[in-house]
Amino acid sequence: MQSKVKTPAQIKSFKKLIVALSIVIPLAVALLFEIKVEGLDFSFLPPIYATINGITAVLLVSALIAVKNKKITLHQNLMKTALLCSLLFLVLYVLYHITSDSTPYGGESTTLYYTILISHIILSVGVVPLVLFTYFFAWQGDYVKHKKWTRFSFPIWLYVAVTGVIVYIMIAPYYGN
Repeated sequence: MQSKVKTPAQIKSFKKLIVALSIVIPLAVALLFEIKVEGLDFSFLPPIYATINGITAVLLVSALIAVKNKKITLHQNLMKTALLCSLLFLVLYVLYHITSDSTPYGGESTTLYYTILISHIILSVGVVPLVLFTYFFAWQGDYVKHKKWTRFSFPIWLYVAVTGVIVYIMIAPYYGN
């Protein structure tokens, strides 16, 4: 998995890109809540992107099992797939929210719902740089840093993926009401 990016200048450029993406992605998502594109109906997307979150969680756990069993190539492929799933989730999530109004929660467990939702949102912002740097260190072949960052990025990414599914399950009865 080692990259061809070796010079200090190239490494510094990639790190700057990761920091920029870590700022731009959450800001863009937040700003897109203010944009509504009329005439398009993507109301069918929430169960799809919730499923993608679930698949991401399964991929992350599978990748952990693979690396613990020293199946490094399988681990790498599972992690690449998890990254692609997260990217697909982000695209579908944005498509839904720029074409649909937010759905208010109408259940009895309001405190639980908002606790999970708020922690999910905050950690989803933080997971972007954690995952990108963790992946970058593996890509660079710096497995010491990769392993160190994984201790933080893995549980947070897994939490975000799982709570994305939980939030969907809790709010699903209120879509279209």
